[in-house]
Amino acid sequence: MKIIAGLGNPGAEYAATKHNVGFMLVDALAVRLNAPVWKEVFFSSVTEVRIGGKKVFLVKPLTYMNNSGEALGPMLSYYKLDTEDLIVVHDDMDIPSGTVRIRKKGGSGGHNGIKSILAHAGSEDFPRVRIGIGRPPTGWTVINHVLAPFSSEDAPKIREAIDYLLPAVECIVTDGVDLAMNKYNPHKKKAKKQEGSHEAQEADGTSA
Repeated sequence: MKIIAGLGNPGAEYAATKHNVGFMLVDALAVRLNAPVWKEVFFSSVTEVRIGGKKVFLVKPLTYMNNSGEALGPMLSYYKLDTEDLIVVHDDMDIPSGTVRIRKKGGSGGHNGIKSILAHAGSEDFPRVRIGIGRPPTGWTVINHVLAPFSSEDAPKIREAIDYLLPAVECIVTDGVDLAMNKYNPHKKKAKKQEGSHEAQEADGTSA
């Protein structure tokens, strides 16, 4: 059994924002797999699918981004799952818009949703599927950036990224995160990464 959790904020006003790319991917996966109707349990919207014969819960926490762990921690405990059975899809400001990265584990990178999951799951050993949303434009705050919709230039890149990642997420379930990383992570020379943590900048926003 696995959990694929897309992070975001509930409500129509947030549906098209950059911070909700996790919700967008999980919604697209639900359509791809003909998932049944979503139900509200564990402070989340949840539906159940099969991937490669394995039972998988698709989950959209309804706790707002910064409290995502309050939904996912109890769900892991209830089903007696290890953190390795949790796959988290989220936005990432530290990579360009539309760029994708799969990671096996790690810290929060300043992302408050991941920080909450780390606190409630008690381990950093869970795969992350990161979708780049780029850094804020000059004069924009982090919160304004992540809670804004994608520009007309970036929106097609995000749609392409989501389409590209749907089989990648399935691959994590069926074949493991190492194979998925080798197959789907971009194989380019590593540019020096801008590691500016946005944790302090968004610490006060419950939605961000």
